[in-house]
Amino acid sequence: MAQQGKDVAWFDEQPPEGAISPAAVTLLETYSGIPSEKVLDHVVLVRNKAWEIFPYPCIGQFRFLDLSLNQFSEYPEVLRRLQVGEKLLDMACCFGQEIRQLVADGAPAESIYGADLREDFINLGYELFLDRDTLKTKFLTADIFDTSSALTELKGNLDIIYAGSFFHLFGYDEQVKVSKLVASLLRPRKGSTILGRQVGAVSAEEKIHTTNAGNKMYRHNIESLKEQWKQIGNDLGVSFIVEAKLEPLAMEHFRFHTADTRRIWFVIRRE
Repeated sequence: MAQQGKDVAWFDEQPPEGAISPAAVTLLETYSGIPSEKVLDHVVLVRNKAWEIFPYPCIGQFRFLDLSLNQFSEYPEVLRRLQVGEKLLDMACCFGQEIRQLVADGAPAESIYGADLREDFINLGYELFLDRDTLKTKFLTADIFDTSSALTELKGNLDIIYAGSFFHLFGYDEQVKVSKLVASLLRPRKGSTILGRQVGAVSAEEKIHTTNAGNKMYRHNIESLKEQWKQIGNDLGVSFIVEAKLEPLAMEHFRFHTADTRRIWFVIRRE
């Protein structure tokens, strides 16, 4: 279990204004049935438990409830594809907030998988959303680099993979390796899709994690991401189409990010 004090830039005792989005509040009220006046205390309670497990910045800043998949213009397409029987994996799902939003929006829970390295986060997701006895999604505790993990049962059987705040956890070389492993989970046919968003930069470069000293992270811009997936496709004998965009970060993120940091959104489709 990770030990981390609270005197760091990415820990807030209470959610700053806007940290819990109206969409997240609505999800907790309507999907989970939590009374509006109890939402804040409920979120803080679960967050404090999560901080003791691993002190990710998204946990310290209450961003673990960020909903980003439904901000893609492709979101209606994702819902349609799930409703006709296609399968989706939320990679590094943490509490599984994206999964709950998909289900709330009409996606069949049985068509969705969630995978995370830490089972504690999966269990806290059930506690956060109060749906342990009702949600039919299958969650896997798995390390993508472990060739004997539960993810192997999904190899070649997924149509869509959502990877939010995942690939940027690695340096360039490891990103290539992990991207190939993720791509191998896709069904080998045209249109199989990886969507995600993560920390990017105006000028692509490898840096040391500010919040996880010693570990590298490669921050892509649009050109470097396309070049990386061209390399991956060449190595795998597959062609991928990459669409991406860079967007500014909210000002509070610059407490521990450099001025050229951006968020990069991407959609990667197999040709």
